[in-house]
Amino acid sequence: MAQPAEAQRRETARLGISVGGVSTIGVIVEYLDGQGSIELNVGTWSFRDLSVSVVRRHYLGVARVRPTVGLGLWGVLAFPSDGRPSAALVVRAPIGVEWSTWDAHALTLDVNVNQGIWIRRSDPDDDNPMSRRLIPLPGAAWRWRSR
Repeated sequence: MAQPAEAQRRETARLGISVGGVSTIGVIVEYLDGQGSIELNVGTWSFRDLSVSVVRRHYLGVARVRPTVGLGLWGVLAFPSDGRPSAALVVRAPIGVEWSTWDAHALTLDVNVNQGIWIRRSDPDDDNPMSRRLIPLPGAAWRWRSR
C-alpha cells in the first residue's frame, strides 16, 4: 500500500547520542516514517556490558515542542570479572518530550518506565525471583537528521 505524499516526505533517518535511560552513554539510530519512529539504542553502563534497546516511538503533534511515548524491548549483557556473564530482558516504555531546535537538531528528555521480564544472574546459586516493580530511569538524547 502506497503512503500519502506527505508521509513519504517525512521519512528520514536520525542519528544521536543518549545519556541515561538504558545506558550511561549510547548511540541512537532512528528511522522516522511519518507515523512515529523505530529507534535502536546501543550503549553501555560501565564498558563491561552491552545495552541494546529497540523502541517504537510516537511523536504527538507537529509543534517544535511535542510529547513522545513509546514501547519496546531492552536487553543487557554484563561481563563481570568475577563471575559468569549475566543478562536481562526488559519491557521499556519511554514517556517524554522532544524539542526540535534549529535546522535538523532535536533534544529529547524522557523517563523510561521499565519492567523486567527475564533475568540470568551472574551467580548461578542466586535463584531469588526478579523484582516486579516498575523502575523509572530518566534519560536525554541529542538527535540530528542524517543527510
